This record gives sequence, structure tokens and C-alpha cells, in this order.
Amino acid sequence: MIATVQTVAFLGLEARAVEVQCQLVAGLPNFIVVGLADKAVAESRERVRNAIAAIGLTLPPKRITVNLSPADLPKEGSHYDLPIALALLAAMGVTDAEGLAEHLVVGELGLDGRIAPVPGVLLAAISAAERDLALICPAAQGAEAAWAGRSAVTAAPDLLTLLNHLKGNGRIALPEPATAETPVGGPDLRQVRGQETAKRALEIAAAGGHNLLMAGPPGSGKSLMASCLPGILPPLTPAEALEVSMVASVAGTLNGGRITQARPYRAPHHSASMAALVGGGLRVKPGEVSLAHLGVLFLDELPEFQRAVLDSLRQPLETGTVSVARANAHVTFPARVQLIAAMNPCRCGHLGDPSLACTRAPRCAADYQAKVSGPLLDRIDLHVDVAAVSAADLVLPPAAEGSADVAARVAAARAVQTGRSAALDGARTNAELEGSALDAVATPDEPGRLLLADAAAAMKLSARGYTRVLRVARTIADLAGAESVGRVHVAEALSYRRRPPVN
Repeated sequence: MIATVQTVAFLGLEARAVEVQCQLVAGLPNFIVVGLADKAVAESRERVRNAIAAIGLTLPPKRITVNLSPADLPKEGSHYDLPIALALLAAMGVTDAEGLAEHLVVGELGLDGRIAPVPGVLLAAISAAERDLALICPAAQGAEAAWAGRSAVTAAPDLLTLLNHLKGNGRIALPEPATAETPVGGPDLRQVRGQETAKRALEIAAAGGHNLLMAGPPGSGKSLMASCLPGILPPLTPAEALEVSMVASVAGTLNGGRITQARPYRAPHHSASMAALVGGGLRVKPGEVSLAHLGVLFLDELPEFQRAVLDSLRQPLETGTVSVARANAHVTFPARVQLIAAMNPCRCGHLGDPSLACTRAPRCAADYQAKVSGPLLDRIDLHVDVAAVSAADLVLPPAAEGSADVAARVAAARAVQTGRSAALDGARTNAELEGSALDAVATPDEPGRLLLADAAAAMKLSARGYTRVLRVARTIADLAGAESVGRVHVAEALSYRRRPPVN
């Protein structure tokens, strides 16, 4: 007899169907797992053997063969423990094989029979719903799986309780979706003294989902303004929240199975490796650029990152996805992020202040800024210089306008963009506009077009830079409540383009 149990293999955000087949035949006692399994799957033999022993059963003195089909699909992770154990128990006649055929199973087994959490349960639940299967998963992740909504979920704490449930001796209650996490408040823009130009650029960036680079001396408030950004961004829509949670589920960072409404905000240290930033590793995991999907990726001290690591962001910033290539598989993760970066003008940080600047100025500034490649800078829509905060600024009372006021304007501008998205190939923000959709809504009037043409020639804008000026101009017009893009909107957008490097 061959017993089969359905499970999944994760490739990025794709859950591929895998069939676990178990057969017992006469021969020398042995337990082998085949089907292109990694070390974690191969080690499942010992976890399964001890978990079955913990519930008072012993393996028969036969040759046990477990096949993970299809055999050419890489199998990684510990979530194969539970399906292997159930297929083996079905082959032994302990549980009903026909009943298991209607379930998709994921879970890691402890030596005492407990079922431990595993990454990717939300994706497994969605896959089960699409295939009209019920789901069996760890009890700790029942609330996460329940968000899929269209399939029955059995969230079992241990193997013995699960077997009793399958036999009808003791029913496991259906889990309820965990309450969505409410956004946590952060710093308020009232804490920022002065910096009106930078705060205006931050508002434009939030309204249109644009990339922003702030350059200024230490202590001028760059990091503080970046940390204020989540407080002025609109909450995630239900569809966006599901996308973000799917990435978090695969990464194993979904807290208590709670879907979050807050946009992700990731701020990796400048020592981060390429695998940490864009994804990869021995078992391919999403990197920071994917964990920040539909949210903000903040890179402080931008030139201190390794140049190759920064350049690896060029393709994700352009396409909104990141592909990790391996010899046996290609894994793609979503990476539609808003990049916010901060840097000092030079290594000492005081370029332009003769009393504090080093003796190598301005040459040290050119060397320092050259660490960031031109193609990456060309993908940043807004470049703003942040001036040093003076003592006079510090003694001023807090600004009258805070994050709540700016968030209201950002929400109104985003609502306009959402209203256009259905007719514009689904572009959620102005930063995603391209091709005919961009031409349809961002073509400026005649004075604006002439200004842009002259500026493009004088500033030597690339085709990408030209497009990004139009996107920013459209956002500025949305904030102003204008139907069309005018000369004043183009002029402000041009003022945020990158300046020539220091000589």
C-alpha cells in the first residue's frame, strides 16, 4: 500500500504542490527519504521516528520509503515533518489514508510529538483554498492560516491530539483570524525644527511613493525625518496587507498570525550583505528590499554600504521585483519599495563650513559621493540638501503643523491616484506610472512642456530622469488639487533633481 499526503514547496511567494508518498515493503528495516530533499528534510526521519515513539507507537520492521513528488523540485525546510509522519501513519494503518487525501499538511515535529511553527503557513493556506483542500498546520499558526478564509483549518498542538481529531475522538476547534495590528505611532514632524524644504520633499515622496535622498551634515535631522515617514503614509488596503503578510509569512516574521495595516519600515545597518538586502542565502529568504514591500526602505549613511550591495538595488527599484538565481531554481520576491536614503556631503560631514570642514575639501566630497553610482542616483526622484540646524532653530517653538496635517494631504493625494488606477493599468501610485498611463495623466501644459524640454537639455537628463520628473510633477499637482500638470509643478519637480557632482 502507498499512502499519500499533500503539502507544498515554497519558491518565493509561490507554493508548489508536493505529494508525499510512503510505502512499507518487506526487507531490511530502513527509513529513507528521496525527492531532492535538503538536509533539514533528510533529518526529518529522526524527528518523525521519535515523535511517533512519543505517542506510544513503534515503526514496523520493514523498509520505509518516502518519496517527495515531483522529484526534480527542490524541497527545503522542516515543514515536511508532519506530512511525512501522517503518510507513514496512514501506511501503517493508524489513520485513514482517504481522509488525509482531502488535506494539505505543513508543520515541524518535536521529539515529544509537539507540532512547531514553520514559515509560509499563510501561503500554504491560500494554496489549500485554491485546490479545495482543508489545511492541517501548527496550533500557533492557526490564526495566520484562518486569514485565507476559504478552507477549513485544523490547527493541532501535537501529533496525538491531531490523530484523535482525525479519528473523531476529540475535535479541534476552528481557529479565528487574529486581529489586525494597528499602526504604532512614531515621531511627529513637529519634532523637526526648521528644514521646511526637506519636509516638503518628504510630503511629496509620501504622496507619490517616490524615492528620496537627503544630504546634509550630521545632526541636521535626516534620520528623524525618515522615521516620521510612516506616520504620514496611508494605511495598507486589505489587498496590500495580504501581500505584505505573505512576504512576512515566508520570512517567518508574521507576529502571532496578525495581519498588519501599517506599511513596512525597514532600516538595515550599512554593514548588511547583498543576501541580507536583496535576498538569498543557503535557503533562499526574502531580503530587506522584499520585507519592505509596499513600504519604506531607509538606508542611512548611504555611501557606507558596499558599492556592489547598493548596485544590486537598481533592478528591484526599476521593476518592483527581485530575482534570486540558483543552479537548481530561480526565486522571485516582490520588492515594490519606496527608497529613502540619507548621507553626509563628505566623510567629515561639514562640507561648506570652513570652520569645521577637513583640509581635503572639496576633493574629499567628490571621493565620498562617488561611492554611490550614477545609475542608482538616477533612480532617486527627489534629491534635497538638508542644512545644519542652528541654535536659533532649536530655541524656536514646535512647528504648528504636525504629521497628522501632512498625512491628511497625503491621503487626499493618494485617493486621487487610487481613483485613476483602474484606468491606468493598475498603477497604485504616481511612482509606478509608465508608458501610455504616464502620458495620459502627467503630460504638462505647453509652458510646462517647454520648461521641461529646456531643462532636460541643460541638465542632461536621461530618459529615466525625464520620466521621473513627470511623475513627481504629477504628484505635486495632486497635492495642489490640480487637474493637469502646469509649469509651476514642473519647475518644483526639476528643483529636486540631482545636482552635478562636486569638483
